[in-house]
Amino acid sequence: MRDQIVAGNWKMNCDVQEMKTLLNDLKKQDFKENVKVMVAPSYTNLYPAKELLEDSHIEVAAQNMHEAENGAFTGEVSAKMLTSLGLKTVILGHSERRSIYKESHELLAAKVKTALANGLHIIFCIGEELEARKSDKHVEVVKKQLTDSVFELAESEWDKITLAYEPVWAIGTGETASPQQAQDMHAEIRKMIANTYSSAVAEKVSILYGGSVKPNNAQEIFAMKDVDGGLIGGAALKAQDFTQIINSF
Repeated sequence: MRDQIVAGNWKMNCDVQEMKTLLNDLKKQDFKENVKVMVAPSYTNLYPAKELLEDSHIEVAAQNMHEAENGAFTGEVSAKMLTSLGLKTVILGHSERRSIYKESHELLAAKVKTALANGLHIIFCIGEELEARKSDKHVEVVKKQLTDSVFELAESEWDKITLAYEPVWAIGTGETASPQQAQDMHAEIRKMIANTYSSAVAEKVSILYGGSVKPNNAQEIFAMKDVDGGLIGGAALKAQDFTQIINSF
């Protein structure tokens, strides 16, 4: 059975005190035990968040990392720095990294390689913008994102990969892909993996949906056959909303 995962991507939100308040609120909530719960604070909050959650089953993940092991890269953070904090997971390829910071497929392939070399699990984000969806090229766009960044991996390395499909047109806009649209795309992605590797690999990979998931739509989205959870943005910043989403399976 594939892992059911709900990961909160906090983006550039919460100072240290706000982070502590939010995590303390989350620790008081009752989560379904069969769901893996993650939060991804900003870099400055990773260490205090890890300490605060030591007695919790909530995992702390990183939002990004540099592709080099070390060096003269002012303002960047390496995989080793993350693992030295005890972190096990990093988000790579988020649409905001692709669009705002112009991260290419080749750069992301290098980041994936470095993350895996350092033993990190990866939540790898893929997804199309509105123009591609309207021109019916969304499957083609996502296939290229996978082909140029992760489809060169060895089959055994897919044990460390979780995918997050995020239709860019539904992030922070209040728009959400319908549950059937999410299911259709997740099924296409699973078929791509099966065609590249095997059906066994495809059936093992958890694919999360990320695109304005809220407490009032999570249950319907998570009920879809190929949707294994969510990468949550704004709703992850409210303990009760995040908890309701986690318990929507």
